[in-house]
Amino acid sequence: MSGLRRTIALVGMMGVGKSSLGRRLAARLKVPFRDSDTEVELAAGCTITEIFERYGEDAFRSCERKVIARLLELPPLVLATGGGSYADAEIRAAIQKSAVSVWIRAPVDVLVERVGRRDTRPMLRNGDPRDIIARLLDARAPLYGQAEIHVETDDGPHQAQVNRILAALGERGVVEDV
Repeated sequence: MSGLRRTIALVGMMGVGKSSLGRRLAARLKVPFRDSDTEVELAAGCTITEIFERYGEDAFRSCERKVIARLLELPPLVLATGGGSYADAEIRAAIQKSAVSVWIRAPVDVLVERVGRRDTRPMLRNGDPRDIIARLLDARAPLYGQAEIHVETDDGPHQAQVNRILAALGERGVVEDV
């Protein structure tokens, strides 16, 4: 065990790798991993796309707030949040109070390539994905910038990205000797 005292909340744009990196980070730290999008789907009994289609984004965000609040009450873990989660003032405040927030950043071109691999992003269905991602990133960057730790990633191996996150966490005294 790494002696993790607070949950590590990974924040950032869709496609940046919060889930894939989060799983690997949790394994290295020997703590549980949770993905807020997966937890929302479990709570709602349907996919995020279905939630958006049936009830709209407001209903999704309401469910997301409740799920993330519940996850932040658990013993320390690694939490991958949805791309828009940290843009929500209530969620951002809860994460800032109860967790260590890590903004995982990647260039727009990397994000576009990654999200293009699957058609599971409801926010990208009505327009050019590159334009939508660039616009969302411009709007959200000042909010993501409020995260305690910022880590730049690229298309390199997952383990190299996890090592960058661990180094940043170590510099802040969040983790030791991993």
